[in-house]
Amino acid sequence: MKTYRKHLLAALSALTLGAAALGAHAQTTDQAAPAARHGMQHQKPTPEQRAQFRAQRIAKLHDALKITPAQENAWDAFVASMQPAAHREHDRAAWANLTAPERMARMIDMQKQRTAALEQRQGALNTFYSVLSTDQKKTFDEKAAHFGHGRGMHRGWQHHGNTAQG
Repeated sequence: MKTYRKHLLAALSALTLGAAALGAHAQTTDQAAPAARHGMQHQKPTPEQRAQFRAQRIAKLHDALKITPAQENAWDAFVASMQPAAHREHDRAAWANLTAPERMARMIDMQKQRTAALEQRQGALNTFYSVLSTDQKKTFDEKAAHFGHGRGMHRGWQHHGNTAQG
């Protein structure tokens, strides 16, 4: 029983020290933050900005792969297949009126649609990949290693800043 108390006391002490350190860090950060953040609030990029960022990443990947004129058609088909799907708003009121089994059935249908879209993308990816040289495949595989990191698998390479960069 004494060992349990010692462990409990040690854990509480560690938590107290950690909370105190976190509080001190937050206090020093908060003092410097207003000057650094003055007038700078995080804003979501506009659709135009996202399209511009995407175009830049695509151009960097195109350059990194050194796409040849003979590969352009496959490249274009691949890029077109990776276009983000149009965002559909959900009718929250309609979902609220569904029963649990009906909501589950809708979720399954939506997942089937996502799977079908991924299968289409895979076809374009396979076609594009088949026309790449060994060196290009190596470069592409390095870039593709970042697929899905950060913001979820459904967003793919075009939304992740590290994937098509140097």
